[in-house]
Amino acid sequence: MDATERLQAASKFLLQAPPGEINDVLNDVRNIISDDDSLQEGVLPALREYNLAQFMTADVPGHNHQSIVSEAARVSNLNGEGEGEQLDRFWDPRSRTSFRFDHLSLEASDPEHVEPDPESEPFRAALETASIAYLSAHFHGGVTSIFPTPGAATRFYVQIVANKYNPSNFWSGRWRSEYVVDLVSKQLKGRMLVNVHYYEQGNVQLSTAHSIDLALPPAITSSSATPSANKILALIEAEEGKYQASLNDAYADMGEKTFKGLRRALPMTRSKLDWDRVLGYKLGAELSSNRGAFGTS
Repeated sequence: MDATERLQAASKFLLQAPPGEINDVLNDVRNIISDDDSLQEGVLPALREYNLAQFMTADVPGHNHQSIVSEAARVSNLNGEGEGEQLDRFWDPRSRTSFRFDHLSLEASDPEHVEPDPESEPFRAALETASIAYLSAHFHGGVTSIFPTPGAATRFYVQIVANKYNPSNFWSGRWRSEYVVDLVSKQLKGRMLVNVHYYEQGNVQLSTAHSIDLALPPAITSSSATPSANKILALIEAEEGKYQASLNDAYADMGEKTFKGLRRALPMTRSKLDWDRVLGYKLGAELSSNRGAFGTS
C-alpha cells in the first residue's frame, strides 16, 4: 500500500469515528501513516467533512456559549488566503460573531462582528429563544443554533446537537437534529440522527436516522414571530418525543425477541446440559491426568 492509499484508508477511518472518539481514531491512524506532516495535510479534508456533518461545537470567542459548526454556519472558505481547508470561517448568529475554526485543534479564533439581515433576524431570534428553552428542558449539555438561509428571509435552519461521552464505562453517544422551516411553503422538514457506541469487550455501534415532513399551521406567520416560533418548537418537541419513544420500544423488543431468537434454546443434542455431570466429567479427567503424571495404575 503506497502513501496515497494509506491516507485514503486513514480518511475513511476518521469519517467513521464514533462520537467523541475522533482523537483516538486519529492517534491510531498515525501508526498507518508514520508521518505526522503528511497525516495532517492528507486527512484535513476528512476532518473538515466529519466536523461539519457531526455538528461539532465551538466556544464562541468572547462569549460564554457554544455554536454549531456546520455547512449552514459556514461563511466562507479561506483557500484564497493560503490557509487551505484547515481554517474556515463560521457564523454564530446568537452573538453576531464570525470566527475561524481549526478543524484539527477544534479551536475558534479571530472573532469579527457581523450584522444580521434585518428582515430575517426577528423571526430567527424568536426561533432561537424557543429552541434554547426546548434544549434546557430536554437535553443535558446540548447546543442549538438557528441560521437564516442567504437570500431567503422566510427560511431558517434549526440545528440541535447533544453529546454524552462515558469512556470509563466504554460508551459514547450523539444526538443530532436539523430542520428547515419555510414560512412561505408552510413546511417543516428535517431529520433526527442518533449514533451510539458500546465497546466494552466488543464493538457495537448504532447509527439510525428518522425524517419528518410536516405542514405548518396557517397561524404560523413571520408577522407573529414569538407565538409562531413557540408553535414550531412544539411540533419539533412532539416529533422528537415520538421518535425517542419508538427507539425505546425497539430496544425493548430487541432484548425480548430479537436477541433471544439468535440464541439456541437447546444445544445440538436437543437436551439441556446437566451441569453436575459436567463438573463430574471435569473432575474425573483431572484425576486421570494426575494418575498418568505420577505413573500410578
